[in-house]
Amino acid sequence: MARYVIVGAGLAGAKAAQTLREEGFDGEVVLIGAEDERPYERPPLSKGYLQGRSEREAIFVHESGWYADHAVELHTGVAATRLDLAERVVALADGTVQPYDRLLLATGATPRRLPGAGLYLRTVADSEAIRERLTTAERVVVIGASWIGLETAAAARQAGRAVTVVEPEPTALHRALGRELGDVFARLHRSKGVDLRFGVSAAEIGENAVLLDTGERLEADLVVVGVGVVPETGLAREAGLDVGRGVLTDAALRTSHPDVHAAGDVAEPFHPLYGRPLRVEHWANALHGGPAAARSMLGMDVTYDLVPYFFTDQYELGMEFSGDVAGHDQVVYRGSVDDLEFIAYWLRGGRVVAGMNVNVWDVVDDIQELIRSGRVIDPTTLPSGRS
Repeated sequence: MARYVIVGAGLAGAKAAQTLREEGFDGEVVLIGAEDERPYERPPLSKGYLQGRSEREAIFVHESGWYADHAVELHTGVAATRLDLAERVVALADGTVQPYDRLLLATGATPRRLPGAGLYLRTVADSEAIRERLTTAERVVVIGASWIGLETAAAARQAGRAVTVVEPEPTALHRALGRELGDVFARLHRSKGVDLRFGVSAAEIGENAVLLDTGERLEADLVVVGVGVVPETGLAREAGLDVGRGVLTDAALRTSHPDVHAAGDVAEPFHPLYGRPLRVEHWANALHGGPAAARSMLGMDVTYDLVPYFFTDQYELGMEFSGDVAGHDQVVYRGSVDDLEFIAYWLRGGRVVAGMNVNVWDVVDDIQELIRSGRVIDPTTLPSGRS
């Protein structure tokens, strides 16, 4: 009987296990997770769950009995420590080994760490710790005007806390969106009373204060660090798999070893639409990448060419982003940026490569169709999404 092992019990891993069963695989399915929790989704951790608007049970991918009911052998609270490609086994931290016929690496990513104190937001335990601290912390300092940083800042302000955000770039989300669109989010947070400190860095992070590189000291009851994540490629790298910014795969999510696939935050698959490897860290990639990898493991014809997608909710702003802005040479706006009801289009050579709809809904499919088409378009004809 064939034995398929999935290392990483997050959304990608759980959806891969589900898809194996839905596609009729009747062999053994083993799902291994380093956290004590069964697989859950991460977006609520910095949004509704952090703010206390979502129940804990709502974050989980499946009900607790699903894994036993579908003959998925779930191991939680145990990390994979070594991958032996020649022997086809995965060694675990508890001293056991898991043999496999085919393997999926869905090990995700871990927060990039800074020296000193401060909390990080990646796991459900992290979210609960920060939420608990927000009940008493009067002064909150967030290091990093990233998506996680800004969502945490919004949650803290909505809890009535004084919030300061420290960011070395010239504006919010500078690397992700560029100066103009980053300024949109900066203005929103300033309008809510957030103290934004751009162009400065944290020199020291203590339990009760952050010392800036300017010499200024920011008193804090809670410090949260959100400066990006690092893909968990160690297992793959030490085993000899090809690794770039993530675990390199082809468009079918196959790694450099024919019996090993990769999906989710850790994977860097070749993207046919962009003609290059592309690592995507967001929820939709895990949601769709896990099932695609499972089908590929079953020998089905798979081309994983999902247009990257991301969403955020901050105060009254709801946003969806599609595509990849790398190499763009023009940004076109439709709608009212001042009223926070618009679509921004990133173009390269007259072709739409990315789009972001802010408080404009039911337009993602249209934006992604423009991206997929690859056709040169007159920027004046780009739709605003308003009827």
